[in-house]
Amino acid sequence: MSNALDNQYQPSNIEQAIYQRWETNNTFAARESETAYCIAIPPPNVTGSLHMGHAFQDTIMDLLTRYHRMKGDQTLWQVGTDHAGIATQMVVERRLAVDGVSRHDLGREKFIEKIWEWKAESGGTITRQLRRMGAAIDWSRERFTMDDGLSSAVQNVFVQLHEEGLIYRGKRLVNWDPVLHTAVSDLEVESAEENGHMWSLRYPLTDNPDEYLVVATTRPETMLGDSAVAVHPNDERFAHLVGKTINLPLTDRTIPIIADDYVDPEFGSGCVKITPAHDFNDYDVGKRHDLEKINILDNNAAIDLEGSPYHGQDRYLARKNIINDFEAAGLLEKIDDHKLMVPRGDRTGAVIEPYLTDQWYVKVEPLAKEAIKVVENGEIKFVPENWSNTYFEWMNNIEDWCISRQIWWGHRIPAWYDEQGNIFVANSAEEAQAKAGPEAVLRQDEDVLDTWFSSALWPFSTLGWPEKTPELAKYYPTNVLVTGFDIIFFWVARMIMFGLKFTDQVPFKEVYIHGLVRDQEGQKMSKSKGNVLDPIDLIDGISLEDLVAKRTKGLMQPKMAAKIEKSTRKQFPDGIESYGTDALRFTFASQATLGRDIRFDLARVEGYRNFCNKLWNASRYVLMNTDGHDCGQANDDIELSLADKWIISRLQQVEADVTEQIESYRFDQMAQTLYSFVWDEYCSWYVELTKIVLNDENATQAQLRGTRRTLVRVLETTLRLLHPSMPFISEELWQNVKPLANATEDTIMNCAFPIANLDKIDQAAINEMQWVQAVITGVRNVRGEMNISPAKALPILIEGASDEALAWMQRNHAYLIKFGRFESIEIVQPGDDAPESATALVGDMRVLIPLGSFIDASAEIQRLNKELDKAEKSIAGVTGRLSNSAFVDKAPEAVLNKARQQLADAEKAKALLLEQIERMKQFLES
Repeated sequence: MSNALDNQYQPSNIEQAIYQRWETNNTFAARESETAYCIAIPPPNVTGSLHMGHAFQDTIMDLLTRYHRMKGDQTLWQVGTDHAGIATQMVVERRLAVDGVSRHDLGREKFIEKIWEWKAESGGTITRQLRRMGAAIDWSRERFTMDDGLSSAVQNVFVQLHEEGLIYRGKRLVNWDPVLHTAVSDLEVESAEENGHMWSLRYPLTDNPDEYLVVATTRPETMLGDSAVAVHPNDERFAHLVGKTINLPLTDRTIPIIADDYVDPEFGSGCVKITPAHDFNDYDVGKRHDLEKINILDNNAAIDLEGSPYHGQDRYLARKNIINDFEAAGLLEKIDDHKLMVPRGDRTGAVIEPYLTDQWYVKVEPLAKEAIKVVENGEIKFVPENWSNTYFEWMNNIEDWCISRQIWWGHRIPAWYDEQGNIFVANSAEEAQAKAGPEAVLRQDEDVLDTWFSSALWPFSTLGWPEKTPELAKYYPTNVLVTGFDIIFFWVARMIMFGLKFTDQVPFKEVYIHGLVRDQEGQKMSKSKGNVLDPIDLIDGISLEDLVAKRTKGLMQPKMAAKIEKSTRKQFPDGIESYGTDALRFTFASQATLGRDIRFDLARVEGYRNFCNKLWNASRYVLMNTDGHDCGQANDDIELSLADKWIISRLQQVEADVTEQIESYRFDQMAQTLYSFVWDEYCSWYVELTKIVLNDENATQAQLRGTRRTLVRVLETTLRLLHPSMPFISEELWQNVKPLANATEDTIMNCAFPIANLDKIDQAAINEMQWVQAVITGVRNVRGEMNISPAKALPILIEGASDEALAWMQRNHAYLIKFGRFESIEIVQPGDDAPESATALVGDMRVLIPLGSFIDASAEIQRLNKELDKAEKSIAGVTGRLSNSAFVDKAPEAVLNKARQQLADAEKAKALLLEQIERMKQFLES
């Protein structure tokens, strides 16, 4: 046996060493081929660390990359990180604040220098963690959205879109974070239900101040910016008032009463205050009625109305004072407790304000039309397909995209202003100066671009666009995008729009949408819930105290921290043990069902770590019985046993199934197929059956060679099947098996992925082996249910056997006796009465275990009744399907025939079980 394989599977002993060897030997570099396969990684934030969602989707991408590499494709998994404008700026600002320094103290240039310094020191955390996950990445091709090439591409796109009138500057409503002082995207806003109030306010009619309309609001301070009161056009209560005006309290303005379908006449009073500058719905109403947009806030969300008594007051102080003044004026109708959705910035926790401000926008409707077509005509396919409906819903209702952000870190907008406010968009300051004229004094726009703008170019900018590089020609369009459903609009749609616009091609051919990784209760993982799992902790293990410290770090609320500590200690009293990368990756693969969220349970990781142990121990057995032994050369005589022929046949079927399952993105089915084959067939049956041949003193050299060669070849092929999902253990075991299998590659990564040879499928051997398994399993089940020791040899009677079954029994007598722990096997001849026995059914044949001191007839009746219940449920289920016209009309004939055969088999089993139950009852009565 090879000395290289440890007695026990210890992933910590092999994984990092193997990855280092791959990286040192440049194994991840693409091998030239006519066919290319490319995946662009969704670039994680440079500030980030690997979370479960990353680990899940990175497993899928790596699995696909390794699979296609083994298929012979020239593969590129394009890796890189996103500059993450707001997130990165906040990290560095917090570091500076520790020393009492703000970015404004440093100035823009020095502050950006500090960010680059931070990136050089700390920005590689997530890429180091990707290595721990086994990512097969050519790291020499790593990109960053702020590197020179990508920055040039961003600038090129901005200038071209502006020249074509598709980028413009305008005043519109945005999500405004009053702490960051910037617009933020919808994805950076988290809305949650909170307790609040609904204030009902009286607005007096101008022509009759004693009468009033009642409006309700959860943000009473915004009344200072009201431009109208709206009622529904069909609401007869207010029809006579439409066109009149009201006196807006606490101001010297009158505003109109308008009619608009936006109003729900059944809600509240049926009257709605309209504040176009501070509510997205009101903004649309304002456009329809040409209402004035009055911005009442500054960028700190304080009141900004010169001459108003509330000028300079924070919005919440102003709210309090406004309500007091309404009450003093007799204009406060009532205050109700009210639950409402409150939008908060995901970085600051500050309540987001709809805010009217000058921003840069992309006019997306012309781009969206083409992006819709390529999904409609199948150039881009969503997997699962139903996500295309979500895509169409967003794209058909798309609005212009706000692309400017009021921060310093990011791609600065290439626009310059002269002293008269004229705008010059150019690729450089020199070009802008040439456009403006030599006398013009120019200043560059202070804003930077939304991070999603550069991300939208990712599939082609990372390959060298706008230059016509060999990589762009080879790998673009990319093959598949692997991503979560939450960024279909924010990223997927924008990549499609920009890809079509600037390359005249789709950026990818398929979009594989995966679900969210949740905890085992189905809850979203979050710091505040204390249920976050770190993938690296699952790989390496972590002590309880370190886990508690990690989960409670940074929590500002002592009660929350105490609660999380308590739940953590209860759930993980011994901390988290080390499971290794392969067990974690295989868990992710096993849960990669199409489009569904993943309930992550550590018990599954433990189960797949046990699977690794099983594979490791089986490999040790193979090496022990083949290394240094005669496994046969090309022309040597070999003789294959039934078990050899069966496992070779099953291997071909598994190869075909796994290939189909990977190609159709059914990684869950792939994992189940491989797990079942390795554990249930190769280890539990085949390896055990080989012991009968290898320990037989009378076995010929041809028989021994046949079994040894099959042991090695099936294991080596299985390791190649497993490699895309379990790269480390497959590499380690393969390196040990390699000389016995006469393999010549330096690593399993460079081996061919197994291709099924259907000519090697011996259906007769499969049928015969399935019969042997059914006989042995049937007796094992009786042992288990009757509490008979597995070590006790049992006399077996066979009744109702066909000629074929009798032949199988004769040929496999040794298997049955040794592996089934049978004392003897006798045939009950037709017409002879069999003794009262426990029964296992194998098709039409009965396997009988005569009743004796070890079998209780009453218990046997109970066992048979359980089997009868299973048979009746099977009959009911199949009958229900066959009586369903929708099923019968749509199902293929082969499926219908299979269902009919299942029904016939179940009915036959029911009849035999009823007969045996009756015999048992008669035995008890005698």
